[in-house]
Amino acid sequence: MSEAPVGDRRPIAVRGWAVFRAMATWLARRGVSPNGISLGGMMSGIAAGGALAATAHLTGLEQRLAWLAAALFIQLRLLANMLDGMVAIECGRASPVGELYNEVPDRVSDAATLIGAGYAAGGDVALGFAAACVALFTAYVRAMGKAAGARNEFCGPMAKQQRMFVVTVIGIFCGLAPADWQPTPEWAAGRGLVTVGLILIMVGGSFTAVRRLLRIATTLRNRST
Repeated sequence: MSEAPVGDRRPIAVRGWAVFRAMATWLARRGVSPNGISLGGMMSGIAAGGALAATAHLTGLEQRLAWLAAALFIQLRLLANMLDGMVAIECGRASPVGELYNEVPDRVSDAATLIGAGYAAGGDVALGFAAACVALFTAYVRAMGKAAGARNEFCGPMAKQQRMFVVTVIGIFCGLAPADWQPTPEWAAGRGLVTVGLILIMVGGSFTAVRRLLRIATTLRNRST
């Protein structure tokens, strides 16, 4: 991750926790590259999408394990997303191309996870692709705002952490809850909780993109006066 003003970073409350600061220091002392951490996060995001898609082809315990694996990989991706910046900025290991490694793998992870959710048991393929497009557009708005001279807008209600929280909760629920807690009505044509989550991400993400656009426009107008 490239050097950036502290106030222009994504607000993550747990970044100040001693355990994560110790992890960042440990990684930096062993020469682990922030860009390598970013790539590791991307691989976790892809693995999460693969595990989600696999649930449609598995049953019983194997399916439950796939749901839980997806939730775990999502959290590993988010952990990597936090640690790459901590190692780069707080441990002084920023890279000239860090911003590329910070942004591009994130977009791949978002797309892989949400498209995978579309192919999951109880999912909807079209909604998976649509949710991925909304997530990409939301990030695009933020990036364009920064390029235009505004600060990074990380506001929600469906920013990256919230999108991944929704999918994580679904993964844990489907992995642990009894089967009769996970009804799939006949009228739903095989769609279930994952479809509801994707709709929530689409609607919330669209609102988030509009909200970011308005905030960015206000910032740019105020700077021009």
